[in-house]
Parts: sequence; C-alpha cells; structure tokens
Amino acid sequence: MHGMATTLAATAGSTGSATRAMQAIVAAGLVCGTLDAISARIVSGAPWMRISQFIASGVLGPDSFKGGMRTAVLGTVLHYTIAFGATIVFFAASRFMPALLDRALLFGPLYGLCVHLFMQFAVLPMSAIGRRPITARGFLTQLAVHMIVVGPSIALTLRSVLRRA
Repeated sequence: MHGMATTLAATAGSTGSATRAMQAIVAAGLVCGTLDAISARIVSGAPWMRISQFIASGVLGPDSFKGGMRTAVLGTVLHYTIAFGATIVFFAASRFMPALLDRALLFGPLYGLCVHLFMQFAVLPMSAIGRRPITARGFLTQLAVHMIVVGPSIALTLRSVLRRA
C-alpha cells in the first residue's frame, strides 16, 4: 500500500490531496462493487453464493462451485479487487484528463463500455473460465449494467469525494 500512497501523493500534489484521493478510490470501489453485485443478483436471479463462486471460477475453474463458502468469499474478494482496479484506472486517467470528472455523466457510461469490453475480450478469455460463446442478449445486458452502473458509479463517486469542500 505504501507504493500506492506515494503514487497518489505525487499525483494529487499534497498529503491532504493524497488522503482525499485514497478516500475517493475506496468509496468509489466500494460503491461500484456493491452496485455491480446487486445488479448481478437482479439480472441473473442467481443466489449470491453462486455468483461469487462463478467469479472465483475465473481463478479456480469449475472446481470453484464445489468449494462452498470458501470459494464464494474468494469470488467476493476478486469482485471487489476488479472494482477497485477499474476505479484506480479511472482515477489515474482523471488526473491527466480532468474532463472525465467534469463530465462524469458523459464519461462514466463511456468508461463502463470500456470496462465491459476489457472484461469480455481480455480478462474472461485469459481466465480459467476461458472463451465462452457470446450471446447478443448476454452481451447487451452486461453492457447496459457496465454503462449504467459500473462506469457512472466510479465517475460520480470519485467526483463527489474529490470535490467535497
């Protein structure tokens, strides 16, 4: 964590700004991860444990579904790790392009689109899940979730926390 704090301090400009940046990243990662998890539950209709085990199957493969609570917790940790990763990327980009936060309602959904495409065509194929057939309905549903929930929750939460007086 020390390396990240140093990077944030250098990026944000001062210790107070680094603290605010860390608060913003934590808040946005938690909001994004939680809203995305709720969306997954609503869209799929699957129970939390099954959804989390599916996420863990990206690392463990099909055996994830035999691991009970242990693999469900791993899936939850992985889910939030991904949410925090997406948040950190957007935060870093916003330091060079302030318009990302200035126009969060425009760039949030566009970022959600980018996150979806990265997950679909880079992360999932390289995971233990591997390449899966893409259906139009599944692709568009996940695209909508990323454009309505993931990207905007990151952009708007970062903007809110970073711009608080």
